[in-house]
Amino acid sequence: MNKARSSYLKSPQLQLFPMQKGDVREVAELESRCYEFPWTENIFLDCLGVGYCCWVYRLNAKIVGYGIMSVAVGEAHILNICVESELRRQGLGRRILERLLTLARSHRADTVFLEVRASNRAAQYLYQSVGFNEVGVRRGYYPAKKEREDAIVLALSLLSRRDNDTGNR
Repeated sequence: MNKARSSYLKSPQLQLFPMQKGDVREVAELESRCYEFPWTENIFLDCLGVGYCCWVYRLNAKIVGYGIMSVAVGEAHILNICVESELRRQGLGRRILERLLTLARSHRADTVFLEVRASNRAAQYLYQSVGFNEVGVRRGYYPAKKEREDAIVLALSLLSRRDNDTGNR
């Protein structure tokens, strides 16, 4: 980890909070800056309304990243992770992912799933670096300028990690 990256992640100004309804406009604006086909404010409000795990990172009070995950019946599904473009590749995406995985474990999920664009190599590398494995492909899952783009379906088993954690006690 380089010095700039290390200091950025250690900044006391970088703080994690549960997403609130009052955050939705700023979250949707970040989403619109980062994605060609962004979620709407109503989608974020729906996620909050049904009780999904929704978290934001603030740097100097500005939302610079967020993560959203659903958890039900022993499974978690990471729905969205986003980091401000100029702050990418500094470890914040990994930190958001790790927070969501911790929440999945606390909700007793056995497996975590997610979809990632086939063209998003950086995100695929991040997910694979923490143990996600490809389990399928959803053809034409994402909107794109021309036609649609495939999604790679990834999964991470939390069972072996939980067993290892309890076996060491």
